[in-house]
Amino acid sequence: MAISTGDKLPGATLMRVGAEGPEAVALQDLTAGRKMAIFAVPGAFTPTCHSAHVPSFMRSMDALKAKGVDEVICISVNDPFVMKAWAEATGAENAGITMLADAEAAFTHAIGMAFDAPPAGLLSRSKRYAMLVEDGEVKILNQEDSPGTCEISAGEALVAAM
Repeated sequence: MAISTGDKLPGATLMRVGAEGPEAVALQDLTAGRKMAIFAVPGAFTPTCHSAHVPSFMRSMDALKAKGVDEVICISVNDPFVMKAWAEATGAENAGITMLADAEAAFTHAIGMAFDAPPAGLLSRSKRYAMLVEDGEVKILNQEDSPGTCEISAGEALVAAM
């Protein structure tokens, strides 16, 4: 069953590339006592994710911070090296977006957001969504009906919903 507004995020370990190489990030620790904008994409470097979704959050960073958001996180079912390269290629890293890999899709499956699109070569990927999370609880959840659209999950839509 998919996560919904009012639910607590499950404990999950995501990955990023740190100064010493790949490192685990406990999502529960990251969200504890904080207001977070979390958005997920089907895949790094895929067309809508690359040209629409990440840029929408880059454009919305100031507005999100003005509404009290402590950190903006992008999650994708990719490896941490791909997420690092994608952060650099899009400018997300410089914009302050934290790019985290759900390398085994464990978090994506735990919140009921996994999907498969074999014709596009996407297996066990994340549906496109954006959520506002406060102290680990989902306050707003904007999920797209189609992985190829980025409207209600865009950064501007999350700001407007706040």
